[in-house]
Amino acid sequence: MAFNVVKPGMLALIQDLGRHGYQHLGVTSGGPMDELAFRWANALLDNADNAPQIEITFGMLTLEAQANTSIAITGADLGAQLNDKPILPWQTYPIKKGDVLSFQQPNHGLRAYLAVKGGFQVEPVLGSVSTVMREQLGGLSGKGKKLEKGDKLPFTGTDDHVQRIVPRLAIPNYDNPDIPVVMGYQFKTFSGLDRAHFFGSDFKVTPDSDRMGYRMNGRAIGGDKKGIISEGIAYGAIQIPNDGQPIVLLRDRQTIGGYPKIGCVTAFGGGLLAQKKPGDIIGFHCVSVDQAERERLLQMARIAQWR
Repeated sequence: MAFNVVKPGMLALIQDLGRHGYQHLGVTSGGPMDELAFRWANALLDNADNAPQIEITFGMLTLEAQANTSIAITGADLGAQLNDKPILPWQTYPIKKGDVLSFQQPNHGLRAYLAVKGGFQVEPVLGSVSTVMREQLGGLSGKGKKLEKGDKLPFTGTDDHVQRIVPRLAIPNYDNPDIPVVMGYQFKTFSGLDRAHFFGSDFKVTPDSDRMGYRMNGRAIGGDKKGIISEGIAYGAIQIPNDGQPIVLLRDRQTIGGYPKIGCVTAFGGGLLAQKKPGDIIGFHCVSVDQAERERLLQMARIAQWR
């Protein structure tokens, strides 16, 4: 029992919460670009937190069901349709054998998440099914390939369906241009003017942005700073390369780097940023570690309480 991939779309990847414990070997974590949307999709179906899903970037994916099941869609509004009838994200839907599920171009946001009752059945590599194309790890084949026409996405069929909708209060506002940032330990090596420009300027998301990192274009920040000795890179680290244009490193980031870092976007902020398209305008605002932790605890508590 499976979904048959009729059209693979722009970029559809199998993801779970990531491949952890191998960064010292140069293996990145991968995982969902919008973790909050991923977690809600599994919560809607009473799946385990780490149950594999499909991350759909930009849409244009078409699937045909070969068995009955229940699905949840969260994240961006990619114009999803069930048997040519429009459906909305952030809720569950019953699927019957022969149903066709399709995604169009984005109406709102960039990445949607498709979960199936019980999760997609995919063999893990190094403890995770997360697809990292650059490292050729994870996914259906285990070799880091995106979904292709004719692929079969196995799941355990079920006639058990419960209609559920995520509370409005818990749905992120993907139109919010403000990305929260925690100051890094190299923050004070930047001049006061550079810090003011960083937090007081708007930046445009460039077409060079991907799962590895989002490249910005705007007022140059500390462009005359020298590099540093390469060191480990955390999720959300904001590197300032020689041209002064910030790069926010995300799920498929390299594990070490030698550019100075002005700060780090929060887990919630990284999810917001991952829903931005090339050409979108964003800005950064400073939060404390305590504020970032409280925000994450609030989001996780909402899901736990709802479950």
